[in-house]
Amino acid sequence: MFEHLQNKLSEALHILKGHNTITEINIASSIKEIGRALVDADVNYEIVKDFIQKVKKKSIGKKVLTSLNPKQLITKIVYDELVSLMGEKNVEINFDKNPTIILICGLQGSGKTSFASKLAFFLKKKNKSPLLVAADIHRPAAIDQLKLIVEKVNIPVFYLKESKDVVEIVNQSILYAYKKEKNVIIIDTAGRLGIDEIMMEEITKINKYSKPNEILFVVDSMTGQDAINTAQSFSKKLNFNGIVITKLDGDSRGGVAITMSSVIKRPIKFISNGEKIEDLEIFHPDRIANRILGKGDVVSLVEKVQEQFDEKKTKKIYSKISKNRFSFNDLLEQIQQIKKIGNIKNIISMIPGIDKYFSFYGNQKDSFKKIEAIIHSMTPYERNNPKVLIDIKRKKRISKGSGILLNHVDLFIKQFYDMNKIMKKIHAHSEKKIIKDFIYQMINQRK
Repeated sequence: MFEHLQNKLSEALHILKGHNTITEINIASSIKEIGRALVDADVNYEIVKDFIQKVKKKSIGKKVLTSLNPKQLITKIVYDELVSLMGEKNVEINFDKNPTIILICGLQGSGKTSFASKLAFFLKKKNKSPLLVAADIHRPAAIDQLKLIVEKVNIPVFYLKESKDVVEIVNQSILYAYKKEKNVIIIDTAGRLGIDEIMMEEITKINKYSKPNEILFVVDSMTGQDAINTAQSFSKKLNFNGIVITKLDGDSRGGVAITMSSVIKRPIKFISNGEKIEDLEIFHPDRIANRILGKGDVVSLVEKVQEQFDEKKTKKIYSKISKNRFSFNDLLEQIQQIKKIGNIKNIISMIPGIDKYFSFYGNQKDSFKKIEAIIHSMTPYERNNPKVLIDIKRKKRISKGSGILLNHVDLFIKQFYDMNKIMKKIHAHSEKKIIKDFIYQMINQRK
């Protein structure tokens, strides 16, 4: 997500590279390109106009500190404005009742049922005990879809197959939740092709009888400005608490995520960026702004890694790094761990500057496959002893065996050593100070 915007903003800010001071002349071109990048990303034109005016106003006449250059300063100003535009801070779900009731609504095809399942799984990992309620009485396969998605993760689904009364389904589900000691009820409701009276009457009725803590409106990012118009119309009929943006993995522009909160005056609470049940994130405006500007999102990455954390394996890897014994076998093992975290493309976007490690492979989605192909084409001895790969004959054999160009194999080996150096620095630092402090320090330096 945001690849198109990220590349365009990078080009716009590159204009300032090499300049020592900010002037109206050198900033004019850069700001013009920033505006174009945002419009190309499907951000509302009026919002873009206001955005670039604010950036320009804060830039002109600004003293550049000796530790910064104009590009760094403008990047910081753009970052601050992006954070402000996207709602400034994340707003959490209200859990002040037991059970907490979350009502999911939106148009047909927006990804409501998938989101409801992902949210249940997400909350289960946070030690909640969720119950999914199938309250879509119009779509024949809605109950089966819900059950199919969550059956492997052992999340119960409440439904009344013969009932066409949504109020009865909701009331019975609340009684069932009390009986089974479930502390979160997630109600998946029916969608429509458009906002009509029948849809609004039904969702209003469910809202009245369930008295939810949260009403979340789900929008499909792929529909662009239409998603914003739909949310605007819906907000006039039902006072929802937050927005969920789905299918961001398929939208490289990301204009909906940037614009939605400021137009609708509601916070974005979650974003869905993949098809797997674990592909759900809390929306943090500051972290998303970092990703848009190509600075990664190390904090979110660490949170995801902690979910898959294996202390014994981590200690073993740290020991090898500190003794310069980190091998290609260890890298292969780490790739397998990363794959468990979630969408590969999304994970790569969280690591500052890592794009260059995958640039020669073209499609980031296939990057790990090609790295694995190179490693699998090595002998066991070569995997455990990376230093022997200074031999050109070995590299040619690996290139032939993996189907990867020789210069790409060369570049991968060089990058392997670069990654080794970075990991060693992180390890050395983590022995002296808490890792979380180090992460925040990295982020602040990049701002």
